[in-house]
Amino acid sequence: MLYDAYEMQRSLLAGASHLANLSAGWLSNPANPFSYGHMGPIAAASLEVFAHAAAPRGKPEFHLTETVVGGKTLPVREEIVLRKPFGQLKHFVREGAPANQPKLLIVAPMSGHYATLLRGTVERMLPGHDVYITDWRDAKLVPLSEGGFDLDDYIDYLVEFLETIGQGGERPHMLAVCQPSVPAYAATAIMGADKHPNRPATLTMMGGPIDTREAPTAVNTLATQRPHAWFQRNVIATVPMTYPGVGRKVYPGFLQLAGFMTMNLGSHLISHWEMFKHLVVGDDESADATRKFYDEYRSVCDMTAEFYLQTIDAVFQNHLLPRGLLTHRGRKVDPAAIRDTALLAIEGERDDISGLGQTKAALDIATRLPASKKLYYMADGVGHYGIFNGRRWREMIAPVVEQFIAANG
Repeated sequence: MLYDAYEMQRSLLAGASHLANLSAGWLSNPANPFSYGHMGPIAAASLEVFAHAAAPRGKPEFHLTETVVGGKTLPVREEIVLRKPFGQLKHFVREGAPANQPKLLIVAPMSGHYATLLRGTVERMLPGHDVYITDWRDAKLVPLSEGGFDLDDYIDYLVEFLETIGQGGERPHMLAVCQPSVPAYAATAIMGADKHPNRPATLTMMGGPIDTREAPTAVNTLATQRPHAWFQRNVIATVPMTYPGVGRKVYPGFLQLAGFMTMNLGSHLISHWEMFKHLVVGDDESADATRKFYDEYRSVCDMTAEFYLQTIDAVFQNHLLPRGLLTHRGRKVDPAAIRDTALLAIEGERDDISGLGQTKAALDIATRLPASKKLYYMADGVGHYGIFNGRRWREMIAPVVEQFIAANG
């Protein structure tokens, strides 16, 4: 019923958004005499803000068509290297780039947003690296006949992706942003124990919940103050008949978005108020910056119920990885098996999703990894999203990642 109610509301808002957009265009048309009055621009701006907020959104595009390598502008095209039911391995092919640059797998979060949330991360790493990314699929689009997807499957996917990238015995580099730090770490430990030829040469974890007992945030508190059964009863929904995944149990993306919006409701309201003021005075460039951010931020997808609930249990409630109790397919995940994969933990000073110390814990539990292969970096004044996007990512954090990869290639 929850999903059906949401779909009905979404359909109604889509119609209202379209009507508001048409009305805003009419009120701002130079041929309309009302557009020259005092109230015309105000009404048009109000309708435009509403139309943008209520518009339905699908999966965004990366729109990365070129990059600069060694002073030369090279075209970039996307290529799907491996397709799986719940995700695909995407390669950003740079025509004419040097063949010896490090291969880098960027692991995008499966947390309600699409991989395009890391567009800025990919764009910054493209000049010096052969970049791949995990392009996760919206669970409501996966038919039940494809089976389920849980934390064990996530780890399996990462191992298979690394094998695909490292064909011929090469050891790729891996960079995990936020939530996938745990499965990426587990995959590294398993491959390390097996002396897998494609085990990562380096693993960079950025704002990841390795040990959420350190500096708990509001997100961590929400996950621990209620029993596991509460999440099963209250946040899991069934995909309706309008989607290929009809009947699948999921944690809907719209609930994830509602949670994040509520956590910082004041700042979101201020952003839309500023967008309204920009539109009133005709500052379309500033208004477009807000539009672009929310076009990405509001583009959400569902994740399977089993993956979401297992993550709540293993990562946030029982802290299995740092306690040495995490298993994969019945096999213990031993952090001490990481012996020659260099680890970089990056945290933001003002991160309100993964608190200080949660990612750094990854270095402490790798007890057999030499200190020379461990590095910790705390980005001053940076919040969660600033770790992997924006000016500070480009100018402060990315150079640290680049130097780390180069030193441990």
